[in-house]
Amino acid sequence: MLLFSQKKVKDTVTRRATITYNQNGNSVSYKPETPPLIPIAGAPKPSFSYLWEFGDGTYSKAPEPKHTYKNKGTYNTRLTVTNNYDNGKPPATRPKKVVVNDISDKNFDEIASVADQNGFALQKNCDPIPDQEMELILSYQNLENYVTSGKIYLFYNEKQFKDNNFELSSFRTYAGEREVKENNFAAVNDLDKTNTYLASNDNSFPIKKYLNTTTEEDLDASLAEAHKTFKNVSILEFDEANPQETRNVFYTFKTTPEMLKDTSATITMRGIYVPNRSYKNHKVKNLEMEIVTSHDPNKMGSNGSFMNYRLVRFKRVNFKTRFQNNGEGPARMIRLETDIPDMFDKKTFQIEDMYPKCPICPKDEIPTVSCLDTIIKQKQIFFTFKNIYLPGSEQKNVKEKDSTKGFVKYSMKFNEDFHKVNTRSRTAIIFDKNEPIITNYATTRFLPGISIGAKAGYNFYPNLDKSRSYFVGATISPYKSYRLYWQAELINSIHDFNSAINITTSFVTTSNGVRQPVRTTKTTAYSNFNNEIPLLVRYNINNFIGIGAGVQANINASEKQEQHTKIEYFESDKIDMAPYKTEENSISNSKTFSNLKTGLLFDLTVGAARIGPSLGARYVMNFKENFNYVQVYGIWKF
Repeated sequence: MLLFSQKKVKDTVTRRATITYNQNGNSVSYKPETPPLIPIAGAPKPSFSYLWEFGDGTYSKAPEPKHTYKNKGTYNTRLTVTNNYDNGKPPATRPKKVVVNDISDKNFDEIASVADQNGFALQKNCDPIPDQEMELILSYQNLENYVTSGKIYLFYNEKQFKDNNFELSSFRTYAGEREVKENNFAAVNDLDKTNTYLASNDNSFPIKKYLNTTTEEDLDASLAEAHKTFKNVSILEFDEANPQETRNVFYTFKTTPEMLKDTSATITMRGIYVPNRSYKNHKVKNLEMEIVTSHDPNKMGSNGSFMNYRLVRFKRVNFKTRFQNNGEGPARMIRLETDIPDMFDKKTFQIEDMYPKCPICPKDEIPTVSCLDTIIKQKQIFFTFKNIYLPGSEQKNVKEKDSTKGFVKYSMKFNEDFHKVNTRSRTAIIFDKNEPIITNYATTRFLPGISIGAKAGYNFYPNLDKSRSYFVGATISPYKSYRLYWQAELINSIHDFNSAINITTSFVTTSNGVRQPVRTTKTTAYSNFNNEIPLLVRYNINNFIGIGAGVQANINASEKQEQHTKIEYFESDKIDMAPYKTEENSISNSKTFSNLKTGLLFDLTVGAARIGPSLGARYVMNFKENFNYVQVYGIWKF
């Protein structure tokens, strides 16, 4: 039986969680009082996860932690509760003051080292949900053998998104860190263009790929690059960090109502840690987050949202599937059955990261140690963690929920020939022999892009005498659209033609009383410079044939008329003979922006239908009599 998420019911009731504690000197045992969980039909058992901030720079994610304070004082303890698989909002909490007057227990709780993360770490309490709060912990450690004073940068709100995703509500420091402002940043003209990934609409600027905490040397380049990618930054200075000392800074972010609603999109914050303000050496860490609608630890995401189609052919798109063992016992085998969209080249598949950490299983052997097996099929990739031990969140003595979570992160390139279409893929997660859990859809989307075209051709007016009409113009449309798309044009044409010839015959009487015929011929010649604006919807049948239909308006930007009159005199009743006398005269006048015409158009192109050169034919049915015409043209879209 497949398990699917049920649509969440909008929660209008504020739920609250309360901090309670028992104190013995400087040792305090905390316990939360939480409201009932609201199960979601078809989802795993709901649960709460916790982030305790003890008011002295330390924290815990245990449900009921015990903390030993090092110094006397009054501490403001905060609790953030996240509801997993729960059909309601996260419970609100209020800070609790704890007063320590006696240091009876000398086994103080020190801030945990982040030396295994190169001395710099970013972590969050949950993935962001629009219009809710989330907590971020920035940890930095002095790995030098001397006292240092430096800076911390936290960048957020990527420029690739029109609206801001976050507002920084507050931050809390416990080692004298202070906020500073900087307005001047070095410009970068020649950054390393290797090792980039899809992150910004402005693809002329490289975006470095920080998979893990990396040590860099060119601080000016890193700051300029971050300011090119992000709208906002929080900057803190710190002083006198002792060798091996670790410090934590806590940030509270409020996600905005306008936050990106794409629940498979990956958004990023970036931290830069400068251990010593006197030097350029620094460390960079990216924190990737998937936007969610509910706190579901089993989730699939991608950084392939809002890609520029012109520039993605040789790029790698990252996918990440997260999972959590919510059972009462450990999982020894975890299988992920992941859809692979047709546009991706499975030959370029590679694993970027995973947890539990283990080697790739050897081929054609039965594994006896922990390993990750990958099987690539036509439409799917199967990831199987074998011989592992992933604790269950309901397992006895398991206090750290993060130890029950895992993930697989992998990347692929596009096929050589792929169309500009959105994709959807999801994963079935199987713990041991349990029923599969089906994740959300991870999507890839392309920016519309802009294609500019140059167009030139000839117009045939079958109902006009001596018509000659040449034109040049430009088109604008989405770049290399797959099927249906819009197109607008601006066309300038020169059109010369004659109106219908008007011949009249009359008689005059001479002085000697003879009646003679007189033939008057009137001809009007037009020489116009026209502006045309066609708007149409087009559809590419395949790579070579496209059709379209739409409307257009045509106005004479300048119009020159020359009326020519010829009067011929004949002898009596001999009009079929040559005239014995002829009189001619001409009258000219000009107009501007006159003679507006509107109509419908129908279009066919053959050639490179999506991008490049093609030939076309168009029939324009004007609502004004005699002005229907057939247009033949060549066009090149860039």
